[in-house]
Amino acid sequence: MSALNFADVRRNMVESQIRTNRVTDPRIIDALGDVPREQFVPKRLRGVAYVDEDIEIAPGRFLMEPMVFARLIQSAEINAGDVCLDIGSATGYSATVLGRLAGTVVALESESEIAREAEENFQRLGADNILLAEGPLENGYPRQGPYDVILLNGAVESVPKVLLDQLAEGGRLVAVVCRPGDYGRATLFVNIRGQISQRPVFDAAVPPLVGEFSQPAGFSF
Repeated sequence: MSALNFADVRRNMVESQIRTNRVTDPRIIDALGDVPREQFVPKRLRGVAYVDEDIEIAPGRFLMEPMVFARLIQSAEINAGDVCLDIGSATGYSATVLGRLAGTVVALESESEIAREAEENFQRLGADNILLAEGPLENGYPRQGPYDVILLNGAVESVPKVLLDQLAEGGRLVAVVCRPGDYGRATLFVNIRGQISQRPVFDAAVPPLVGEFSQPAGFSF
């Protein structure tokens, strides 16, 4: 598939999957229309890079369905000067999109081989406001915190307190929370004077995020 065709498919994704599903932020629409999603998947999967499904790009690592991803980051209301933490960044697609919206992005990945791919992608695309970090996803990356926005790239049973503690005042964390036997819900957590409020935003089904996110130490409803 040629680059011209990829551009056409990307434009179709924006028009048919994003604009039609309550995504109205023009900055998000522009970012999704500009970032070449096909460059973040294995070559054998480039032909399906823009389908409206989650795509497994490595064992336990997925690109979230475009609509779910777009609505999640829209609910975070990212500002141009925000510092964002992208948890489970994999090959770097989500971090690259966030980099078009925020001032600084920390892309956290626990798998070294995937992290190297992400670094190559950032360099190739000139994404110079992204810092790549390696470590356990459930611990976050407090060294660069606190964060205005934290994104979890996958479903979790609970959000660990250690992640919520890395939110700045007014900071927002967005994740799909899915407890056993329940539906997944995209959920917005906000730090207000040291207290965490939370509300479901929309129903969503995405693959689980690898890590110790099922432990009871997380934030519960």
